[in-house]
Amino acid sequence: MTRFFFVDVFADRPLTGNPLALVPGADEITVPQMRAIAREFNQSETTFLMRDPDEGVDWRLRSFTPAGVEVDGAGHNALGAWLWLAEQGLTGDQPAVTMRQRIGAEVLPVEILRVPGEPVRIVMDQAAPEFGKQVTDGERLAGTLGLAPGHLAADATAQVVSTGVGHLLVPLATREAVDAAVAQSRELAALLAEAGGEGCYLYTTAGDDGAAAYTRFFNPTVGIAEDPATGTAAGPLAAALTRSGRVPAGSPVFIEQGHHLGRPSRLRVDVEGDRVRLSGSGLIVAEGEIRIA
Repeated sequence: MTRFFFVDVFADRPLTGNPLALVPGADEITVPQMRAIAREFNQSETTFLMRDPDEGVDWRLRSFTPAGVEVDGAGHNALGAWLWLAEQGLTGDQPAVTMRQRIGAEVLPVEILRVPGEPVRIVMDQAAPEFGKQVTDGERLAGTLGLAPGHLAADATAQVVSTGVGHLLVPLATREAVDAAVAQSRELAALLAEAGGEGCYLYTTAGDDGAAAYTRFFNPTVGIAEDPATGTAAGPLAAALTRSGRVPAGSPVFIEQGHHLGRPSRLRVDVEGDRVRLSGSGLIVAEGEIRIA
């Protein structure tokens, strides 16, 4: 029997944020078994935690979607794993400690922060921003989202941006437009393939709740209908908003997501030049055993 845990990431109470299925001690689990377990749990991502042979790396993480696609970016898949490690006492008890994780080909630092009376906060470096192809066919873009061209923001252009994983960032005029979107999966997947993006992150900067953006995320290319909190998309969006001057350089970027799914999430990203850092908290909400052989 193999132990597993469910972690609600970017959450301050159970059954909010983005649920992650986590399987620690996965060194002996084969890749076909990992894909089968991810399909069984049917969460947006299932993360497998294992030791890394390199002396300078503390843990290796591998994450899979229910469709069996491996995800290499450092988002809620990694943040949830580090929350579990901290909860198990495997990151020490210092107020701040930095460790290193391997995700795909990247080895990235992770900071674990402890403040008395507050939840543990995990801060993860993502890769330096890369700005890719723009999508300027507004009529086609809006159609893939079940929207009209008038729903698109007039002062910004959709663009693929990556801080580890490239996603198409689509600016919309209002929060009502974000909530009204209905992804046309086949058409959206075709557009994403042409643009060189994996998923689609809808956002608007309209609103007065202190958040820099209100968002939704669709990823038909890896079998995710909608995700309630997407760290691999929040990083690129924060980098893009900082680059364009929509948020002040050096200020934390707070992003709201998951409201349409009834799982409200707030993600924080700090951007300093090419350094992009995603952070958040969460909590373990379930654990059990799964038979895999």
